[in-house]
Amino acid sequence: MKIASWNVNSLKVRLPHLTQWLADARPDVVALQETKLEDAKFPVDELAAAGYRSVYAGQKTYNGVAILARDGLAEFADVVTDIPGLDDPQRRILAATVGGVRVVDLYVVNGKAVGDEKYDYKLRWLAKVREFLARELERHPGLVVLGDFNIAPDDRDVYDPAGWGEDVLCSPPERAALQAITGLGLHDSFRLFESEGGHFSWWDYRQAAFRRNMGLRIDLILVGEALKPAARAAGIDREPRRWERPSDHTPVTVELDIR
Repeated sequence: MKIASWNVNSLKVRLPHLTQWLADARPDVVALQETKLEDAKFPVDELAAAGYRSVYAGQKTYNGVAILARDGLAEFADVVTDIPGLDDPQRRILAATVGGVRVVDLYVVNGKAVGDEKYDYKLRWLAKVREFLARELERHPGLVVLGDFNIAPDDRDVYDPAGWGEDVLCSPPERAALQAITGLGLHDSFRLFESEGGHFSWWDYRQAAFRRNMGLRIDLILVGEALKPAARAAGIDREPRRWERPSDHTPVTVELDIR
């Protein structure tokens, strides 16, 4: 099973990119973030024509998450869009079981700047998500948590650690919050196969950042302990970032040997 995550930064704009990538990469399950579409406008028919069923939780202009599954996999089950204790109208969380795997799609709060009220909210949001994931792991050992985490796990995941310092996305409290999540028994699938730095999933549109590889690795796929032995490969597909009018993020993938 090939599972992917991609912050498309507007599905309306990037739908041709998505359908092209689905045809080229042929993932089985794809989690999307920043769809920026109300549910009534989600492109169900276009994705069905591409061979994928979908569940989604969206809103106008901002946020929005979706999970796509290739035709032939089991129907989506136990879909969750809101979690206990998190009174948040923003559409940032979506969970569903498909193909025997429990998938939790997260679009983590950005936080704006260290010390800002949005930063404080990010930390509270992450704490509530950790509580939710602890419960999910009890029910679903075959758990995959993926999405745009808006946190670079460590300095290997930052093109200029000294320049970023302890700014938002790299600050110690954010990294500690992420470590509290992985400490539940979740593994960064990319780091199961690659230990070196310099591999990124997001590049600013400014300063020719992509060409100069001035990026961050903030798009993650975490796999539960039960799935760790099934991981066969993980990677970052840089190609869509080269396309015309790209998202500032590019897809990340993991391949699991699930029979």
